Amino acid sequence: MTKITNRTVDKAFEIYLCLYQAVTGTEEDQNIYKQFSWEFFDLIIVDECHRGSAADDAAWRQVLDYFESATQIGLTATPKETKEVSNIEYFGEPIYTYSFRQGISDGFLAPYKVVRIGLDKDLDGWRPEVGQTDKYGQVIEDREYNDLDFDRSLILEKRTALVARKVTEFLKATDRFAKTIVFCENIDHAERMRQALVNANPDLAAANSKYVMRITGDSDEGKAQLDNFIDPESAYPVVATTSRLMTTGVDAQTCHLIVLDRRINSMTEFKQIIGRGTRINEDYNKLFFTIMDFKRATALFADPDFDGDPVQIYEPTVEDPPVPPEDGEEGAEDEVIVDDFGDPLDDGEGPRPPRTKYYVDNVEVRVATERVQYLDANGRLITESLTDYSRKTVLKAYSSLSEFLTVWNDAERKQAILDELAGQGVFLEELAEQVGRDYDAFDLICHVAFDQPPLTRRERADKVKKRNLFAKYGDQARAVLEALLQKYADAGITSVESLDILKVSPLSGLGTPVEIIKLFGGKDGYLAAIRELETALYQTAA
Repeated sequence: MTKITNRTVDKAFEIYLCLYQAVTGTEEDQNIYKQFSWEFFDLIIVDECHRGSAADDAAWRQVLDYFESATQIGLTATPKETKEVSNIEYFGEPIYTYSFRQGISDGFLAPYKVVRIGLDKDLDGWRPEVGQTDKYGQVIEDREYNDLDFDRSLILEKRTALVARKVTEFLKATDRFAKTIVFCENIDHAERMRQALVNANPDLAAANSKYVMRITGDSDEGKAQLDNFIDPESAYPVVATTSRLMTTGVDAQTCHLIVLDRRINSMTEFKQIIGRGTRINEDYNKLFFTIMDFKRATALFADPDFDGDPVQIYEPTVEDPPVPPEDGEEGAEDEVIVDDFGDPLDDGEGPRPPRTKYYVDNVEVRVATERVQYLDANGRLITESLTDYSRKTVLKAYSSLSEFLTVWNDAERKQAILDELAGQGVFLEELAEQVGRDYDAFDLICHVAFDQPPLTRRERADKVKKRNLFAKYGDQARAVLEALLQKYADAGITSVESLDILKVSPLSGLGTPVEIIKLFGGKDGYLAAIRELETALYQTAA
């Protein structure tokens, strides 16, 4: 196998990897693919075939036409069917399809939920008073402005600040260091959103200037940070504002939040944007993600061409918490394609007349009252509480309390059960917002699904202490178990099951992880002690 580089052809290999650009050019001597005979290849595989390969007039189609005797297979996650571009017309009907929904069901792709926030000016529009001027003294054209105009011809600065505040509220309620991508209308909007997010997060932005970064095609500084953003081991940047640069070709494995503040009318683009969050990374606890939608772009979920339904749609009112209380070689698609008004920079029609952009800083924008909705496993829109949805889902997996208790008590890792339920749309963090933050995941499930009276984590921990479970251990091992019990009371069973807890205070003060494990005679002895602790914690269950 070889990769074709430097326009050099060696016919001694069996498999060749290349870019179209590496074997074609405007000059005939650059078309090195012709150094192969037309019948040289038996099989040609075209990745991302929705791009140049699918268009009749594409410069690269000549390569496929030249090797017409070979079997040609096109691969794409976002096939295109337009008047100009058709994957089916050239490659034929799909011979194999693996749907987004199936990928989520099989555990390869992350499930997600949607937080929809409707802003009053977006929903109702806005009209200036007669003679009203913007912040620079320009008289605003008298007409009805709507979300087609916002952040293009009309900038409502308080709208930008409100979006930044809602995003910040969500991160503060979940994880302020969760990787986040904010998709904006254009580069100017992305810069204003970056500044608004800095203003909304002055503490973290002051601690590290890379907390919020604008990553757009015109920003060398931002593009230089793209690799750090997608690197799971790199803490910064945390929040990236962009327009089109990060729509595709960005493998953001730990992206937990995607914010849509840009109109999206293309199903292909919508799928590409959603794809930025679908990677699963268990090592970094990336098991699902959230879409925060300010532009009603997620209405595309109802399109029959979309096959990956969200597990939840949440539309908070102004008084509601931000999280559900119930519950690059890709540069060809960069921002340079459109201007701040969304118009092509080069549309082939010559110079356009200048357009006026208004900046308005004294118009209030508010969150409108909306409703809470969920999509069930079959994609039907339903209106019920997360509690009811969770109860039905748990009962499908466990028909009785005794069955659940058997599985729970036999599980070596309780987290495996919680991950399985999360994959079916039972998000315990959101459920805890309604039932109670002090309850263990076990008690939330038993209470919601089987009507059992819940105990707080503190109550369970106190019951174990009264039984003097640790008497058989030495002083140091007993101190470790008591610290673990305290960690359970504070954070739940998941923290106790992870060996990483041994690196955290106060356990880190009792010795290194190796030293602590030796107190129990080795890893097997330590894990046996953890199992004994878990058994004692849940022994009081009905």
